[in-house]
Amino acid sequence: MTKVLLIYLVSSFLALNQASLISRCDLAQVLQLEDLDGFEGYSLSDWLCLAFVESKFNISKINENADGSFDYGLFQINGHYWCNDYKSHSENICHMDCQDLLNPNLLAGIHCAKRIVSGARGMNNW
Repeated sequence: MTKVLLIYLVSSFLALNQASLISRCDLAQVLQLEDLDGFEGYSLSDWLCLAFVESKFNISKINENADGSFDYGLFQINGHYWCNDYKSHSENICHMDCQDLLNPNLLAGIHCAKRIVSGARGMNNW
C-alpha cells in the first residue's frame, strides 16, 4: 500500500506541476520500492546513473538516433527493439507502446528496464 501511495504521490506531483523532470531523491525512492536495488546485480547507484546519463532525469525525453529509431523516457528505451512506436517495424520485446514509457508513474519504464537488464548483456544494452 505504501509503495502504491508513494508512486501515486510522485506521479501526481509531476502531473500537477506539468514537470517532466524527477528529482534524484524521488527517483531513488521509486526505484527502491520497485526492488531495483540489487536487481540482476545492479545497485541503486547504477540505476540512478543510467537515468541521469540517458535522460538527465527527464521522464518525457524522446531522442531520435542516427539510424532513425527513437529512444523514449527516463531510461531512453529504444523503439526498434523494446517497445512499439508505430513508426517502423519493432521487435517490441517489452510488449508495450513506447508512449507508455513517458508516463509520470514510471512503472512501464521500470518494468521494461528490468526486462532489458535480465538479458545476457545486462546494462550493456545501453
